[in-house]
Amino acid sequence: MMAVHEKPFYSGKTNALLIKCGINHAALAYAMTTLGAAMINNIFSFYYVKLFINKYNTSEGAFDQSQVVYMVWNAVNDPLFGYLQDNSRVPCCSQRRLSILYGAPLYSLAFLLPWFPWRSYAPGDWLSGVHLTVALCAFDGMLTFVLLAQCALFAEISSHHQNRIRLIKYNQVASLIGSSSVLFCGVLSRNMEDFTMFQTYTVLIAVLSCGCMMYTGFHSEGRFDNKGSLSDAQGCVDMTSHQSAFSFSTLRTMTWQIVTNRDFQLFVLMNFFQVFLLAFFNNFTMIFTEHLIPPDALPSLAKSIMYGAGFICPQLLVLSCQNLLRGIGYYRIILFTFFMEVGMAALMLAVGPQHYYILAVFLTVSMVIIQAAFSLFGLPLADIIDKDMQKYKRSSPLSSMVFGTNALFTKPAQSLAPMIVLNILNHFGYEKLKDADPTSDPRALESLHSVMFYMVCLLPLCVAAVQVLAWRPFSIRNSHTVDAKYIDN
Repeated sequence: MMAVHEKPFYSGKTNALLIKCGINHAALAYAMTTLGAAMINNIFSFYYVKLFINKYNTSEGAFDQSQVVYMVWNAVNDPLFGYLQDNSRVPCCSQRRLSILYGAPLYSLAFLLPWFPWRSYAPGDWLSGVHLTVALCAFDGMLTFVLLAQCALFAEISSHHQNRIRLIKYNQVASLIGSSSVLFCGVLSRNMEDFTMFQTYTVLIAVLSCGCMMYTGFHSEGRFDNKGSLSDAQGCVDMTSHQSAFSFSTLRTMTWQIVTNRDFQLFVLMNFFQVFLLAFFNNFTMIFTEHLIPPDALPSLAKSIMYGAGFICPQLLVLSCQNLLRGIGYYRIILFTFFMEVGMAALMLAVGPQHYYILAVFLTVSMVIIQAAFSLFGLPLADIIDKDMQKYKRSSPLSSMVFGTNALFTKPAQSLAPMIVLNILNHFGYEKLKDADPTSDPRALESLHSVMFYMVCLLPLCVAAVQVLAWRPFSIRNSHTVDAKYIDN
């Protein structure tokens, strides 16, 4: 095994006060980006589909075109930014903390793009489709630039499993606090009915988010932040650390080494479906709830609490599983969540749509389980990065490239989910019946609600079954039993 000089997880005189209070400064600085990103990402993913479909009245064609452009950009920008961050000699790209510091203000500004219409949109207005395309691409571009750097920090702050568990713990606390933005947004804006309040709230959240992420930019540091070019890290390609010119042959070689890793392939397949399910529940839970659960069965405030719980409880669940992560590892926990999803979906299908409270619990728990499992995915990716570094004897890990290449294959699911689901719903008349008015064509409304219920049950059931098959052969199962993968000097 190769020796890697690793900075102590607790370091620096300036950290003395934090350490006295039982706070790890490295983990705190890392988690502040999660806090800022969670505030804006959850609001964006939860509200943008309903905003453009129901309020801006974007046509299905324009919506699909926007999603196709978004899907291509979403997939391509991750490996490109990953290569840039791992190989550039420009400090704002090569140093993780500087990428976050300079990217944070633009990231928060991009978050505000959807919530302010460019004019008063008529139904089917072409400009609303352009607005959606620009908002999606700008937001995802800045999200990718900032969060790729943070993902790389996760693998590079420490190679110890226990320290990575500590990072996840701080991360989940930050995500828990940040995810409450959806709850407060729903309560204050009455689930977007008071649009002026909604806009005011998003501006406030954008400012707070920017400040949190910039804290990471000022205070976080990884083991390889003082690196020069990482061009020599591609292993079998004969290049020195001083060669920084962009090379497509280098990019191709390093990407091929990553994608031919069998564990990486299995993880990507499983992760693709997880991203699909996350997008499905984030984008459509509010729509399904409004149609399938009558207002007299579940009032608006209760629904707001339900939506907030779907974003807050995953972090509580992950925090409560810290001992399990240390004891049995992430592999078995993730596998268990897939079996749980299959069982819950089958039970809900058997119970039927008329039991509104059970349906509300099912929707909430599904969101929680799927998001909680997804929160652990940094651990297998970090192990894949470590394994790649050992196999090709790299002087520095290709952290951003591994995360970026994973995103190349999994990010398209974020666009496919709303496209496919909306097309199915519109085939059954959703575009005409989206206001859920019981007086308009009861038979058509009943047919639409039936389709919604079967989608809510069958989609998670089938996807989780495929995920079980994809995840079972994953070979890195016992990293939690190894104190350190490298010899630390």
